[in-house]
Amino acid sequence: MSITVLAVDDSRTMRDMLRLALSDAGFDVTLAEDGVDGLDVLAGINPQVIITDINMPNMDGFGFIENVRKTDKDRATPILVLTTECAAELKMRAKNAGATGWIVKPFDKDKLISAIKRVAA
Repeated sequence: MSITVLAVDDSRTMRDMLRLALSDAGFDVTLAEDGVDGLDVLAGINPQVIITDINMPNMDGFGFIENVRKTDKDRATPILVLTTECAAELKMRAKNAGATGWIVKPFDKDKLISAIKRVAA
């Protein structure tokens, strides 16, 4: 059975890279372009893993994570943060919001796939 992943990122290039890398690995990938769009998309799917950027317009990754954690349906869904940020205080803020893990861009395809498989298990 394929792992379903929701990837939320405002960069079209990053969304395309994620779709390509994850689809090639056999994952079912759904994309959203910011936190607001991510919540709308999430209402209609049941991903096993969510990947989100932090710096996005309309609703940033912190707000997105906090909103996801408020829903019964997705309260326990693993959320991986994929961002250019690496500050310890931002990592702690994401963890406190409910993030499962943190990956710094640019991502290593194999490490990302491994992380998704690990948290989806």
